Amino acid sequence: MTGRSPVREASSPFVDFDRASWARLGESTPLPLTAAELDRVRSLGDEVDLAEVREVYLPLSRLLTLHVQEGGRLYRAYRTFLGAQSARTPFVIGVAGSVSVGKSTTARLLKLLLARWPQHPRVELVTTDGFLLPNAELTRRDLMSRKGFPESYDRRALLRFVTEVKAGRAEVTAPVYSHLVYDIVPDERLTVRRPDILLLEGLNVLQPASAQPGRTALAVSDFIDFSVYVDAATDDIRRWYVERFLRLRETAFRDPDSYFRRYALLDERQAVERAESIWEEINGPNLRQNILPTRGRASLVLRKGPGHDVTGVRLRKV
Repeated sequence: MTGRSPVREASSPFVDFDRASWARLGESTPLPLTAAELDRVRSLGDEVDLAEVREVYLPLSRLLTLHVQEGGRLYRAYRTFLGAQSARTPFVIGVAGSVSVGKSTTARLLKLLLARWPQHPRVELVTTDGFLLPNAELTRRDLMSRKGFPESYDRRALLRFVTEVKAGRAEVTAPVYSHLVYDIVPDERLTVRRPDILLLEGLNVLQPASAQPGRTALAVSDFIDFSVYVDAATDDIRRWYVERFLRLRETAFRDPDSYFRRYALLDERQAVERAESIWEEINGPNLRQNILPTRGRASLVLRKGPGHDVTGVRLRKV
């Protein structure tokens, strides 16, 4: 594809852009981010640089701002029509994708960039990790080997959190998860105070409601205003997971408080075997069965190439 013309536009509900075409959409927008700020939000193993921020994430933040502004216009018309005085509720953006694909970096980057737009300075980020069941409860239910699968979450609590945010509650709290100890932090809560935008990042945020005979079901995805799915070939994600595991073996796993302290003692061959085993038993099946099937529900898909860089963007038509 050359120029600004997206491909397969006429025969698809999506518009596809290569990176060069997508980058042109943000050419007139100054980059409000420094290299030091990028270093602070970049996840281990994610090679995103300032050029990618300028070419991929800056146009995305501009597009999201357009959606937020349109939502504001609709809200004002709605309020006039109903004669209501209620405040506008937060605009919720879901960020989904596999482990090791870079969705956490994407969410943190968007939080920084969106907060720099004057139209919506108050942006919060919540990850669904905080709604995982505590390890003790996962053990009781024999679910530790399925951590990250939909059944390992307190889905009622997560749905309640999102519905309270969309209901306009002044304060809503969420549990806090520690990747170091691999568990929920007891008695610690994150408080969200009616932001302009809430970013909700997690493996399964785009899953539809489970059909139950005789019951009307809701899902978190029903309350998301715009969604981003970070995508890549499964073989690439698997390789990135193993590479990240090896880096963690040299860094975070060496912390005496780390749940994975035992892995720091493995040699490289043993570490690769263990990482590949975890992928085959847990992360790979979860991707195939639960995460990848939600890709088609996303408003926008960021497609990554083998080098972890975004190579294309697929946008759902409006």
